[in-house]
Amino acid sequence: MLNRSLTADTQSTRLPRPDGLAAQWAVSRAPVAYPEAVAAMEARAAAIAEGRAGELVWLLEHPALYTAGVSSKPGDLLDAGRFPVFESGRGGQYTYHGPGQRVAYVMLDLTARGRDVRAFVAALEAWVIGALERFNVTGEVRPGRVGVWVERKGAGWAREDKIAAIGVKLRKWVSFHGISLNVEPDLSHFSGIVPCGITEHGVTSLVDLGLPVSMDDADAALKASFEDVFGPVTSAAPPI
Repeated sequence: MLNRSLTADTQSTRLPRPDGLAAQWAVSRAPVAYPEAVAAMEARAAAIAEGRAGELVWLLEHPALYTAGVSSKPGDLLDAGRFPVFESGRGGQYTYHGPGQRVAYVMLDLTARGRDVRAFVAALEAWVIGALERFNVTGEVRPGRVGVWVERKGAGWAREDKIAAIGVKLRKWVSFHGISLNVEPDLSHFSGIVPCGITEHGVTSLVDLGLPVSMDDADAALKASFEDVFGPVTSAAPPI
């Protein structure tokens, strides 16, 4: 199912380490509670900044929940009682996490990768776009809209839906939080918020687009695209 082609755009936004050191790549098979995941992620980011640990990309799923980024607006939480709501230190507004959505927490040392925030965000976008391309899905970015979008067209209609969210934070030039890719979540769960503060567009997933993609398929695509953009990885155990 995977299409191994790589777009020129992805090639132009590579952000490898000059020293060639591999980032660790960990996958949690069971859902991970949000507070515990954030605590582990922040501890690992601190250890990276202090030179006590290497870079880590951690793939996981969360139980159904909403998170409020630093730019969230109270009015964008439409159903506060539907799922637990957690304050988040990442950039952005309200997002949903839940089963069927692949969350990737990205703990990278940007001191070793150029200390360029714009280049880092562009590389994250290219990573997601490259993963989608492996399923022949064209992901795109839009000025003023965070995340990755897909165009959908039918007889007499066209719209753009969001398929992946991006929200990161830096501390001592080490990144944490990261991206979330909709593989097969319950899309009705997004109705309890205004996702990322955007009302005029919807959300979609790989399965909603008609693709029989499993989480393992998505992980393989994310890993291959990450290596194209950021450089090599090595398998590791999840931090918790």
